[in-house]
Amino acid sequence: MKKFGLIMTCLLCSLSVVWAGEDAPTIISNKNAIDLVQSNADFVWTLVAAALVFFMQAGFAMVEAGFTRAKNAVNIMMKNLMDFSMGSIVYWAVGFGLMFGVSKTGFFGTTGFFLSDFKVGGDPWILAFWMFQVVFAATAATIVSGAMAERTKFSGYLLYSVFISGLIYPIFGSWAWGGLFNGGGWLENLGFIDFAGSTVVHSVGGWAALAGAMVLGPRLGKYNRDGKVTPILGHNIPLAAIGVFILWLGWFGFNPGSTTAASKDIAMIFVNTNLAAAAGSIMAMMVSWIKFGKPEVGMSLNGALAGLVGITAGCANVTPSSSIMIGAIAGVIVVFSVLFFDKIKIDDPVGAISVHGVCGAWGTLAAGIFNIGGTTLGILGVQLIGIVSCFAWTFSMAFMFFKLIDVTMGLRVSKEEELEGLDATEHGGNAYPDFTTINHGTLGALGGPGSAEYKLAHSFSESQPSQA
Repeated sequence: MKKFGLIMTCLLCSLSVVWAGEDAPTIISNKNAIDLVQSNADFVWTLVAAALVFFMQAGFAMVEAGFTRAKNAVNIMMKNLMDFSMGSIVYWAVGFGLMFGVSKTGFFGTTGFFLSDFKVGGDPWILAFWMFQVVFAATAATIVSGAMAERTKFSGYLLYSVFISGLIYPIFGSWAWGGLFNGGGWLENLGFIDFAGSTVVHSVGGWAALAGAMVLGPRLGKYNRDGKVTPILGHNIPLAAIGVFILWLGWFGFNPGSTTAASKDIAMIFVNTNLAAAAGSIMAMMVSWIKFGKPEVGMSLNGALAGLVGITAGCANVTPSSSIMIGAIAGVIVVFSVLFFDKIKIDDPVGAISVHGVCGAWGTLAAGIFNIGGTTLGILGVQLIGIVSCFAWTFSMAFMFFKLIDVTMGLRVSKEEELEGLDATEHGGNAYPDFTTINHGTLGALGGPGSAEYKLAHSFSESQPSQA
C-alpha cells in the first residue's frame, strides 16, 4: 500500500506540473476556440455546397441530351464540359475580379484579377469563396447550351461561353452581389432581393439563351409552312428525368450554400427549395394533363425545374407556405411560356428560356411579393428594376455578340451537317456506335419517311451528281 501511495503521489505531482504549464481557460479563449470551429465548419459547408452545384453540370448535360436527338448527344456533352472548363479559366482570370473586385462606380470591380487577392499564408477564405462562385458562373453559361442545341457550330459556342463567363454574368453579378466580397453594386444598394440567383444566374442564362435561339433560327423541320409545330422528340426521356433529379439534388447546394455559412438558417432554405420544386412539378403535370389530355412528362420535368428557379431568389426570405405558391405558379407559367415561344417560332429544344429566363423573372418578383417581413411598392419597384436591367444588359450584349459571331466565323452549321448530326460532323464521334437509331416520322419524330427532315435530306441527295 505504501508503494501504491508513493506511485499515486508521483503521478499527481506530474499532472500538476503539466497543468501549471498551461493557461487556464478564459471567456476570450473559449470564444476563440468556438469561432475557429465555426470558421472551419463554414469552409466545409461552402465547399460541399460548391461540389453539389458542380454536380448540376451533369444534370444539365443529361437533361439537354435526353431532350434532343441521339445524333447530337456527343455535342451536348462536349458543350457542357467546355462550359465549365473554359469558364473556370476565364472566371479566374477576369470574371471574378469584375464581379467581386473593388468597385468605385457600383458597375464592375477593378481588382482581384487572376485571383490576385490570394496570398500564400493569408486568409484562405478567398479560395473557398471563389470555388463557390465559379460553379455559379458555369451554371449561367450552360443554360444557353440547351436552347441552342442541334444546330450551333462548336467553335462559335466556345467563344460565347467565354464571353458570358468573363463579361456578361460577372458584370450583372457585380450589380447585385458585389458587396459579398470587396465590391458593392448599385442594384444591391437599392435593396434588390435575389438570395441565390433567380435573376443573377438563371435569368442571365435564360435571356442569353433567347438571344442565341433568335440569331440561330429554328431547327430544320421544326415549323411547317402553315405555322404548325412539328414535334422533334428527345431520344432518351429517362436520361432527362435522371438529369432533373440530379439538378434537384444540386439545388440543395445552390440555395442553402449561398449562406456560405454552416448555420441554422439553411434548414428553412432546404425546405423552401424542396417544396417549390414539388409544387412546380405537380402544377405543370396538371396543366399539361388538362391541356393535352395526358400528363406530359417533359412539361412535368420542366415544372420541377421551374419551381426550383422560382424559389431561388426568395428561398431565405419567404415561408414554406409561400414557397409552395411560388413553385406552383412557376409550374403553370412554364407550360404556357413554352407554348408561347413555339407559337412565335423561337425554337428552344429543352425549354431553357421559359424555365430559367421567364421563371427566373417570376421568382425575383415573388421574392418581393412574399417577403416574410412584408412588402411595399418600393420593394416591388426595386425587384422590377433588377428584372428589367438584367434583360436589357444580358439580351442586348448576347444578341450583339451572337450576331458578330454569325457574320464573321458563322454561328450555325450547314443544312447537311445538321441533318447528319453534330456528333459526326463537329466531333467525328457517335454516342451510340453499337446501335442503329431509327426515327419514324409518321409517329411524330423527325427523321423517318414522311417527315420534313427526310424530304429535305432526300431532295438534297437527289440534287447532287451521282458518283460511279
